[in-house]
Amino acid sequence: MSFNIQKIRSDFPILSRRVNGYPLVYLDNAATSQKPQQVIDCIVDYYSNYNANIHRGVHTLSQEATDAYESARQKIQKHFNAKEPYEILFTPGTTHGINLVAQVFSTVLKKGDEIIVSAMEHHSNIVPWQMLCERTGAILKVIPMSEEGVLIFSEYEKLLSEKTKMVFVNHVSNALGTINPIAKIIDHAHKVGAAVLVDGAQSCSHIKPDLQELDVDFYVTSAHKMCGPTGIGILYMKEEWGNKLPPYQGGGDMIDQVTFEKTTYAGLPFKFEAGTPNISGGIAFGAAIDYLNEIGFEAIKEYEDNLLDYATQELLKIEGLKIYGTGPDKTSVVSFNIEGIHPYDIGSIVDKLGIAVRTGHHCTQPIMDFYNIPGTVRASFAFYNTMEEVDSLVSAVKKAKMMLS
Repeated sequence: MSFNIQKIRSDFPILSRRVNGYPLVYLDNAATSQKPQQVIDCIVDYYSNYNANIHRGVHTLSQEATDAYESARQKIQKHFNAKEPYEILFTPGTTHGINLVAQVFSTVLKKGDEIIVSAMEHHSNIVPWQMLCERTGAILKVIPMSEEGVLIFSEYEKLLSEKTKMVFVNHVSNALGTINPIAKIIDHAHKVGAAVLVDGAQSCSHIKPDLQELDVDFYVTSAHKMCGPTGIGILYMKEEWGNKLPPYQGGGDMIDQVTFEKTTYAGLPFKFEAGTPNISGGIAFGAAIDYLNEIGFEAIKEYEDNLLDYATQELLKIEGLKIYGTGPDKTSVVSFNIEGIHPYDIGSIVDKLGIAVRTGHHCTQPIMDFYNIPGTVRASFAFYNTMEEVDSLVSAVKKAKMMLS
């Protein structure tokens, strides 16, 4: 597919609607992306034509559903370049995948062990590890960041030691757009024998990570930020960890043999996939992967980088406007405030003009505390947004400023 913005926009039914009498300008893609008709049709097709439970039935519908679900797993494996399909575990989303690892790692950590997170994590990549420390007596340490919203790598190196057992870092900051140097972070962690989990929720709509090249131990992401449905995501778990760690939940599909005396467990991926999964979601995730790859991630990145550059340039022309997250390596996110005006008030006014942005702390209160602010206005762009929509945003922010000053 050549990058035809009008053709791409025509694939997304919601982009044709109006909000408060204005054409919708959807700039909250870091929260969730919109869905192309191809993904919507995939979900409708499943429930209309072959809805059945998987891995259990010998009848035709069950076999068709199983084949489609496992085919989606293989698509996702190839997209992320995992070594084996069974290293891709379906989950309800990024948060669930992180919590799964935090739960099973209770068997690995002991009192006095150390784990490391970064200062720019989403709450979902902070709170589970705090809970893990409470259960095990492990110690949580934090990689600091600079005023530009970039991790201070030299400080990270100082935190690493033989006591470090795990490192947790997001690939991209949801609040700032910063792309973290995860390859270097992983390499340095492995040198001291620590495992690494990367939160890819914000990266995978912009970047196509190569999990084997990164040599990461765990990688989590959600479909709904990649043009797929909500309620489905993946946890990549390197095979050696999958064999070593205990199951997270008990139930159907994760067993080998069950007796009242003893139960033995299935191998990967089923060992960590108890119960009936989100079957339509998994299949539709595969359809979303197909859609994004048809456009091409290089084309997506180039287009979104242009949107980011233009939005940054035009917003900075507004007197009193400050952007948070000014590092050299970013995805298409602009987080900003206007001096003397609460971000919620700006967001409310631009919404009246049909423009959807996110306001608040974005589930990153430590970042907001670092900057001593209550939150920001966040405009996050996708490949289906346009330069004209950037102009609409800038015009709306100017109007909000005039009304609120």
